Amino acid sequence: MERMQGRSRHVLRRAGRLPALNFRMTDWLCRAASNVPEPVVERIARRLAEPRFGYLPEGLDFIVSIAAGIHRQSPSKSPHVVKTFARNLFVNAFAKSGRARDRIRARTGGYAPELMVVSPTMRCNLTCRGCYSAHYATSDELSTSELDDLFRQAKEMGIYFVVVSGGEPFLRGDLLELFARHDDMLFMTYTNGTLLGRDGRAQALADLGNVVPCISVEGFEAETDARRGTGVFRKILEAMQALRDAGVFFGFSATPTRANNDLLVSDEFVDFYEAKGCFVGWYFSYMPVGRSPDLSLMPTPEQREYRRRRIVSLRRRKKMVLADFWCDGALVGNCLSGGKVYFHVNSRGGVEPCVFNQFSIDNIRSARLEDIIDSPYFRYLRGRLTEIENPLRPCPIIDRPQILRDTVAKFHPKPSQQGGEAVVTDLAPELNHYARALRDMMDPVWEREYGGRREVGTDFHIERNHG
Repeated sequence: MERMQGRSRHVLRRAGRLPALNFRMTDWLCRAASNVPEPVVERIARRLAEPRFGYLPEGLDFIVSIAAGIHRQSPSKSPHVVKTFARNLFVNAFAKSGRARDRIRARTGGYAPELMVVSPTMRCNLTCRGCYSAHYATSDELSTSELDDLFRQAKEMGIYFVVVSGGEPFLRGDLLELFARHDDMLFMTYTNGTLLGRDGRAQALADLGNVVPCISVEGFEAETDARRGTGVFRKILEAMQALRDAGVFFGFSATPTRANNDLLVSDEFVDFYEAKGCFVGWYFSYMPVGRSPDLSLMPTPEQREYRRRRIVSLRRRKKMVLADFWCDGALVGNCLSGGKVYFHVNSRGGVEPCVFNQFSIDNIRSARLEDIIDSPYFRYLRGRLTEIENPLRPCPIIDRPQILRDTVAKFHPKPSQQGGEAVVTDLAPELNHYARALRDMMDPVWEREYGGRREVGTDFHIERNHG
């Protein structure tokens, strides 16, 4: 232990005077990946000190929680899982990717995506109320060779972290084979969990070492089964136990709605899933897209502000890593979409700015991924995102709906699923009302708690074109 801590201090002295959080992260890295060369660890430490990792105090809190969470859970994980996680995320994604990412930044005007979300299939064995992807065609799928090439192109751009969504990704028979083929990447899967507690799949993920499953829940048994189907919660608990026994890092994914918003950020909820072994918890606010979009399911502005305060509090008190990108704009520096930090490739190969911004122009079947991210469509959206002054209302779909409307009007992208245009047409008046109410709630908070810190641009009128 003393030798490892001495190595960490030596690395950080070479990297310069960096925040205290870097010792915790670098110390864990030195323990988990003892064969990582010191210059590589030094580059990682320097990158963790970049401004975007400490946009505001919450950003530092988040990095500290990741470091602490990994360090805390590592003894209970498979040694192979821990070493692979360290190598693929911290070495490959943070250090090895540097030259490729510099090249992409030079081309795009300063942006290099750090992660890619891909939905290889839209097939699913459940029928959840309000599913954001319900009207994608289930017959459309990316082939094994297309996914293989997509992962290769991603690495050429410096992307070594891939989120696999859907549909239910584990319905794909070739998924584990692809994970093995690209063993230098880290994959996070969003899954309903019903297929993970059987057939030795949890042990197969442990053998791979480069997959972090995040299982969708709606609360406890009553809330989860009400939306997902009777018996689903029991299968989720079986899956979590199997993953825990196999020594795999895993987590939960939750969708706050008007009905369960407060429950999902309660101590009782977080303590329950922490006790089940979850390493991370992601919150994805209900969005009015997909199956029968219903704005009455959206948490109110008051509920969002409550959730924001609770997540900040929970992150400081709990052992689990927790994040909510609608409430954590101050943590990550506003919306991440449009290739600014991430983008989404759907099951037809269409490249979308976000899994919820379901409009695409280009397709990986006819264009290179790098060219698509640097297209006028993506460049325009990234430019519009710089108009956002208050990161407590960061979303260009529901918080700043005029951004999405202007983008669609200018480029006429194709909706990715049937009825997808409703978010910029039929739902516009209701979204205007929501966005105004959120502005009235969050702007005083931004001014009071953050000193009205204005990072970029000027605000714009929510009501323009759609009063």
